[in-house]
Amino acid sequence: MSMVNQLAVETNTTHFSKECFRKLQEIMYMEKFDQGSRIYWEGDTNDKLYYLMEGSVKHTKLSEDGKDLTLNYFFQGDLFGEFDPMNKQNSACTAQAMENCKIGVIQQSDLEVLVWQNGDFAIEFTQWLSHMQYYTQLKLRDLLFHGKNGALAAMLIRTANTYGIRNGNRIVITEKFTNNELANLIGSTRETVNRMLATFRQEGLIKYDHGRIEILDLTKLKQICQCEDCPIGICRL
Repeated sequence: MSMVNQLAVETNTTHFSKECFRKLQEIMYMEKFDQGSRIYWEGDTNDKLYYLMEGSVKHTKLSEDGKDLTLNYFFQGDLFGEFDPMNKQNSACTAQAMENCKIGVIQQSDLEVLVWQNGDFAIEFTQWLSHMQYYTQLKLRDLLFHGKNGALAAMLIRTANTYGIRNGNRIVITEKFTNNELANLIGSTRETVNRMLATFRQEGLIKYDHGRIEILDLTKLKQICQCEDCPIGICRL
């Protein structure tokens, strides 16, 4: 799946003031990752955070039956990683470069010093942690509590908020998705997603043709997943 330059998504670093973000940049060192390479693997030592300067990254989790569940996408301007100063655990996910990436790497030891020494930064970093926790909780809600139809509807709304451009009453998704990619986003099979997409098309909720998605009835999709109208910065892929 190729990425587009124009995104509707709000980055997850808006909680940081210019001064605090400058302090964070001072402890970064830059690394480059080619498309398809792994920034880290599930089970790796969890001792870094990453700031995405260029490119895009996906977070995946391997299920017991060997299938990949796509948990998150991260884009230019996003901070990602699994920072927990109280519990030294291994990474729960794999991060893969979806295109060539330039990433600022932050060692956990350097970040801990910055948090302990700078109260303003500590507050803003705690806000970021809370934001990411809320983001993860709502993703899990989408996947677990409203069935597969609800999970697909919620994922389509998140996709619209990430890649959508309004065209009259429609929302055109500027990025193509295969049925397998959609299935990985909701922890389902390609065959199940095929059936659900066909039903959504028949009901006039979407248009889906060779990976191109248009949202025709956003209100109905919100009803299916019992949407809580979360902020755009939360309701994203």
